[in-house]
Amino acid sequence: MAIPAFPVYLFDVDGTLLKSAPDICGAIQTILAGTEHNNLSQDFLQTYIGRHLDDLFYFLFPNLTAEDAARMLADYRQAYLARRHAATEVYPGVTEALSKLAGRKATATTKGSPTTKAVLEQFGLISFFDHVQGTDGFPAKPNPDVVFKALEGLGAQAEDCLFVGDSTSDMEAAKRAGVRSCAVTYGYGSVEDLVRWNPDYVVGDLRELLGTAG
Repeated sequence: MAIPAFPVYLFDVDGTLLKSAPDICGAIQTILAGTEHNNLSQDFLQTYIGRHLDDLFYFLFPNLTAEDAARMLADYRQAYLARRHAATEVYPGVTEALSKLAGRKATATTKGSPTTKAVLEQFGLISFFDHVQGTDGFPAKPNPDVVFKALEGLGAQAEDCLFVGDSTSDMEAAKRAGVRSCAVTYGYGSVEDLVRWNPDYVVGDLRELLGTAG
């Protein structure tokens, strides 16, 4: 199915623009090193990418207090930033797609906005975005808040928007926000799980938004 041009595009970051699992999961493994969960694989941990890390922490430690969860999150952020995104890379086709898409663009990511801006700058992607929106003190995806905030930041309407992401949380957030969705199959979400959400479009390369790939 040909994908029409949209006035507005929202993009998830991890698993959609950036292949960042090695750094994200490596940081999680660092803070779990002294616990009974010190041998969790990247394959398992990356299934939580795109969700709030509290989901993972409370799954692993059902009796965790809110204070302990906040401490673990702070420790994770410190460990993640200390890695300096050394094992992260931009997915093939992303730079070309972002540079050629004519619509206005924003992020809609579970990362905080300052971290998102920093990582986009590091990988040369920041200039393609009219607005950078992270999850800043409000519920994370699959809640639609970050989508609404991104649209607000652009002064855009839901009906003009295509939200591109790699996780079921992205697809659910898009539906709850009333925007159209595009699932990418190269990220961290299971293709089988993604298609259950009936995204409007499915692509294996971001350049398919341009009508090309490769």
